[in-house]
Amino acid sequence: MSLRVCILETDILRPGLIDQYQGYGQMFKRLFSKQPIPAEFVVYNVVNGEYPSDDEVFDAYLVTGSKADSFGTDPWIQTLKTYLLERYERGDKLLGICFGHQLLALLLGGKTERAGQGWGMGIHDYKLDAKAPWMSPEVEELTLLISHQDQVTTLPENATVIASSAFCPFAAYHIGDQVLCFQGHPEFIHDYSRELLEILQTTLGEKVYTNGVASLERDHHGATVAEWMMRFVAHKPEARV
Repeated sequence: MSLRVCILETDILRPGLIDQYQGYGQMFKRLFSKQPIPAEFVVYNVVNGEYPSDDEVFDAYLVTGSKADSFGTDPWIQTLKTYLLERYERGDKLLGICFGHQLLALLLGGKTERAGQGWGMGIHDYKLDAKAPWMSPEVEELTLLISHQDQVTTLPENATVIASSAFCPFAAYHIGDQVLCFQGHPEFIHDYSRELLEILQTTLGEKVYTNGVASLERDHHGATVAEWMMRFVAHKPEARV
């Protein structure tokens, strides 16, 4: 039986990128189609006020990346926070990527802010700080495409760090069997990252831009993280005696 996942899309791509990439929801659907866990996905753009009807049932809710700040005061962000808190209190499984990773940390008692380290772009390496049954296939270290200038600086009390680096200490975390979040973008592909670097070149500065472009010669674990996420959703914790 297929998993059913709601993708809460929290951005509208820049005009020059829409024709080729459509949106983060479609990018995730393409990514997840390559992993082995049977699953179907329904995309709702929450910036436009789209949400599932009350009678729809999902195995998990995934919050995508966004140009917006997770600590922003936009009305759609406040609506999303209320919606996610209701899902969390109901016991639903929640997945977060970049903006979603930050928003869920903030919502559940952590802190997110503009990072003193500045922009992170291109491919980034993280050491793994924890193991879990759903982290299959295993890797020695985690490598992901990134694009962010905000970071989680304090985790919720009950969160466990999965991946970290000197640049991004809280790069991935989970909260029990309910919440799983990554700062990096498993759904990104090299061409999309390259176009973002070109668009943001002036904003990033020459060093971040040059290093970001150079890093794209390497591969990343986007497909691995996609499988971890679906295994996390499918995972049933052992009953406590």
